[in-house]
Amino acid sequence: MKTKNYILILLIAFSCTMCNSSKKEDIVSTEVSKQDNDKHPVLSPADSLKMVNHQIEVKGDVEFPLQLTVDSLKKMKVVTIDDFKVVCQSGEVKKDDKICKGVLLKDILEKAKIRQNGHKDRNFYIVARASDDYKATFSWAEIFNNPTGENTFILFEENGKPVKNGEMIAICKNDIKTGPRHVYWLKSLEVYKVK
Repeated sequence: MKTKNYILILLIAFSCTMCNSSKKEDIVSTEVSKQDNDKHPVLSPADSLKMVNHQIEVKGDVEFPLQLTVDSLKKMKVVTIDDFKVVCQSGEVKKDDKICKGVLLKDILEKAKIRQNGHKDRNFYIVARASDDYKATFSWAEIFNNPTGENTFILFEENGKPVKNGEMIAICKNDIKTGPRHVYWLKSLEVYKVK
C-alpha cells in the first residue's frame, strides 16, 4: 500500500512538473514572438524604392480632395526648419537634419477645407498614412488650436537634398519623441470625423 501511494505521489509530482515546464515554454515563446513583432523589417534599397510615392492624396471629410507633389508643395508657403532630430521611443537619435524644408500640415488642410458643419464642429482626426500602412494621427485641436499646428510639417527636402524613403515625410517637431509621428513613404493625409 505504501509503495502504491509513493508511486502515485511521484506520478502526480512528475505530471505537475511537466505542466509547469510547458507553461514556461509557452511564456518564453510568446515573449519571443512579441519581440519579433516590435521589430521593423529591414528593406533592401529595391524594396524601399517600391514604397516611394510621387504624390500624396488628401482625402476623407474634405471639400476639396488634393493630389500633392513636391512641385505643388513648393508653390505653397514653404517653411525652413533648423535642427530637427528624429528621436525614437528609446531616446536614441535616429536622424539629425540640420535644415529641412516643407509645408505646414495646417496649410494643406486649410487648402483642402475640412467639411465642418459650423465653427463648433471640431471633432476630427487626421491620419498620415505611409505606403507600408504605418500611421500617425493628429486631432483637429492639435493642428488648429495648439502649438502643434505650427510644428507639424510635410517635408520635401532635408539638408539641401530631396528626402530619402519617399518624396515627402510627415513630422511633428514639438513631440518629445519625434519618431512615432515621423512618417516616411507618405502616401495620404486622411481626415475623418469622430463618430
